[in-house]
Amino acid sequence: MSLEGKVAIVTGAASGIGKEIAFELARAGAAIAIADLNADGAQAVAAEIAGKGGRALGLAMDVTDEAAVNAGVARVVAELGGVDILVSNAGIQIVNPIEQFAYADWKKMLAIHLDGAFLTTKAVLPHMYGAGADGKSRGGTVIYMGSVHSHLASPLKSAYVTAKHGLLGLSRTLAKEGAKHSVRSHVVCPGFVRTPLVDKQIPEQAKELGISEAEVVSRVMLGNTVDGIFTTVEDVAQTVRFLAEFPSAALTGQSFVVSHGWHMQ
Repeated sequence: MSLEGKVAIVTGAASGIGKEIAFELARAGAAIAIADLNADGAQAVAAEIAGKGGRALGLAMDVTDEAAVNAGVARVVAELGGVDILVSNAGIQIVNPIEQFAYADWKKMLAIHLDGAFLTTKAVLPHMYGAGADGKSRGGTVIYMGSVHSHLASPLKSAYVTAKHGLLGLSRTLAKEGAKHSVRSHVVCPGFVRTPLVDKQIPEQAKELGISEAEVVSRVMLGNTVDGIFTTVEDVAQTVRFLAEFPSAALTGQSFVVSHGWHMQ
């Protein structure tokens, strides 16, 4: 129970990677705020954690809405007692070649991935920077959900690649600014994880690339791995837990690729 007494907010946690992260941090002893557009899903995950003896709160949150983010964080602080960990995980995917990429879709992608990361970070920092019982800053850890596409590009993903690259800059800046307040930041960069988000991409990429869905999986998604295996939600969640538990700022500002060798830094 290494995170006993800590409070974590995980965005986009009603399903997929975020849900597994919430469970993993709860297993480590943290109280968890499940923040998601899907309020019913968030409350269901919170109820499941509570049913296993954990503390959890499910709340609706649109990470692109500053007022909604601020209200959600205020509720977490009031009901769970503060914020020690933010996992900015909410995200979507839209694939199209640049010349066909709708500007509205571009703005939507950047709003969810980048604006959402910025707004949730801005909302939690006053609570992390605030004084603890010893008079020093409470401190905390901010973890952004990047991607292998934080470090490289793929066709059809201009907005996604741009957004995921941007998270590196935000994390590195926070690492510099937050250090004096004992706040550190990291970017976790998964390879392809077999979630509904990825499943949706398979037929879309097959159509755009002119190959079969099986080839999308074997060539595009798994072709560069060392073992032909998808990155799992457990792989990602355990990496997030490791970073949340890490006892110093030795790793702050760094990104961590979790991809079964699909990309190596």
